[in-house]
Amino acid sequence: MAPFSHLLKYTALLSAGSLLFTSCSTLKHASKSKAEPKKENSEYVQFISQPVYPKTHAVWKNDALLATTTAENSHIKINLASQRGFLMNADQIVIDYPICSGTQKRPTPKGTFYILEKVVDKRSNRYGKYFDSEGKVINSNADLVLDPLPEGARFEGADMHYWMRLTADGVGHHIGPVLRTPASHACVRGPAQTMPVVFSKVKNGTRVDIE
Repeated sequence: MAPFSHLLKYTALLSAGSLLFTSCSTLKHASKSKAEPKKENSEYVQFISQPVYPKTHAVWKNDALLATTTAENSHIKINLASQRGFLMNADQIVIDYPICSGTQKRPTPKGTFYILEKVVDKRSNRYGKYFDSEGKVINSNADLVLDPLPEGARFEGADMHYWMRLTADGVGHHIGPVLRTPASHACVRGPAQTMPVVFSKVKNGTRVDIE
């Protein structure tokens, strides 16, 4: 009986060792899988880690995620400190692009907004240029409210293509010069090659967070 008893104990120890080995192997594998970032995340980390990132005009895009992004699952984030905009799909970044926000005198408001209006071909009804009777520009940065229109002159509103209205008093997100420093009249400007894509992935009611 003694040899058989020893055999049972030996078998039990082998089984326990086998379970322990399997368990450790599984844990190590799971840990390794969790630690390895997805390829697109790794590429994005590399993009934002570049020393030129804070001032770059470059745009980062996740094409695979963009294909699955719709007006139903998207929202926009604007970071005023970094002067960057983000088209989001749930909590994932689809596009990271440069923006240009308002100046200290005319700051872009912070908070949560919802797109009120979408217009592809939009012109400002306040900011633009004054032309004299001969068609020469006499004020290239005119404000109809603050700058009286000279007699005989005409006003032409600034282009704001792919306009997405955020506030009732005229703040929106649209194509415009992106200077990598605040320079607008409170609107959030974006690059010409990116804004049509962002525009196509949102709808009236889409959330826009500005911080």
